[in-house]
Amino acid sequence: MLIRPARRLRGRLRVPGDKSVSHRAAMLAALARGGTTITNFSSSVDCSSTLEVLRRLGVFVERDGATVRVEGAGGDEGGQRFQPPSLELDCGNSGTTMRLLAGVLAAQPFASTLTGDESLSGRPMRRVLEPLGLMGARLSAVDGHAPLRVEGRRPLRSIRYEMPVASAQVKSCVLLAGLGAEGRTEVFEPAAQTRDHTERMLRWFGVEVRTEELSGDGGRVVVSVEGGSRLTARDLTVPGDISSAAFPAAAAALLEGSEVEMEGVGLNPTRAAVLDALRGLGVGLSVEDEGETSNEPTGLIRVRSEGGLTPAAPGANVIRGALVAQLIDELPVLAVVGTAVEGGLEIRDARELRVKESDRITTTVANLRAMGAEVEEFEDGLRVEGPVRLRGARLQSYGDHRIAMAFAVAALAAEGETLIEGAEECVGVSFPEFFPLLESLTER
Repeated sequence: MLIRPARRLRGRLRVPGDKSVSHRAAMLAALARGGTTITNFSSSVDCSSTLEVLRRLGVFVERDGATVRVEGAGGDEGGQRFQPPSLELDCGNSGTTMRLLAGVLAAQPFASTLTGDESLSGRPMRRVLEPLGLMGARLSAVDGHAPLRVEGRRPLRSIRYEMPVASAQVKSCVLLAGLGAEGRTEVFEPAAQTRDHTERMLRWFGVEVRTEELSGDGGRVVVSVEGGSRLTARDLTVPGDISSAAFPAAAAALLEGSEVEMEGVGLNPTRAAVLDALRGLGVGLSVEDEGETSNEPTGLIRVRSEGGLTPAAPGANVIRGALVAQLIDELPVLAVVGTAVEGGLEIRDARELRVKESDRITTTVANLRAMGAEVEEFEDGLRVEGPVRLRGARLQSYGDHRIAMAFAVAALAAEGETLIEGAEECVGVSFPEFFPLLESLTER
């Protein structure tokens, strides 16, 4: 993908439906009693993988663009009537599909095998094997990686599980398995609360979810569900994806004279840390509350750039600790923004980036250096110096959608043209409309 520099970005847009919410909406609709219509369903390839896996489990799924109809397989007292699959369940590139459905399948009375593409097959799955095994399911993998064979059991045993790594996917996996367990299943988060879309979506479908803060424990929480809880079908609308919105916001921040508005964006407090991070780096960003959409707060995000970014407070250009889990998808594009910030940007405690679609620490560092930035790489993060004017270069997407989009943003603010190998092929994983939407805002 060849990208030429831009003068500024101007316009109003609506980003596609949130990927994380769409996955969960489809899965819980499949577990519910009755039919659910989901509007503004994500256009991402990852979410299409979830729908296809549900079809292979005998769930009726009908799709018309961004509208999806799911006829739930839910039975009485939490029982599900999924059909044993005759084929392997191909999750494509979607770690969310594999990890969350492993929890659902652990409570089914049959065996199934979850597979994925080369990238997904390289990502760690032991983090879900351990708790599901403690609950009584039998799971096997290849050295902790997909393909993942799940031999379900019903009922499962309820557990009190201390997560060793902050992960919304692991938390969600255990909670979904807990629906098919005897008694109450509790998940203790290791740091500040990770994204809570699963809890909100469970409540939307009528399940009681307890979330309790552990007093005197640094904001840690315990989340729990009661086994046998019944889900009742209920139509819903998916809010706009804030992780997708982060890319046009970052591009506008880097280009003086830009003004971009994005409406209907999900503002879930466990996801909206990227807005605070951008403000902390000196980005002119405001939010107008629009209320709630299916238990998720939404709003209009406005970004204005007057050129030059100065941290709003001491330490605002250091991202570390519990905040990292809430920014994990946006860290590469924040590193790009860091090249324009007085004093640059440092990211630490982010080892989780090394086991994403690519090693996002190494790939971010490599592309930033190719564009002329001065970057130091750490085992758990990076430090980029700033401000520096990036220069166009030949870059790699590394088959990673967020790396491709982060450096498309960088290319708009660079001197000269930038070629990103494989960018168009991989952005569809999360944001197929990315390049056309970005071009619609661009003035040269």
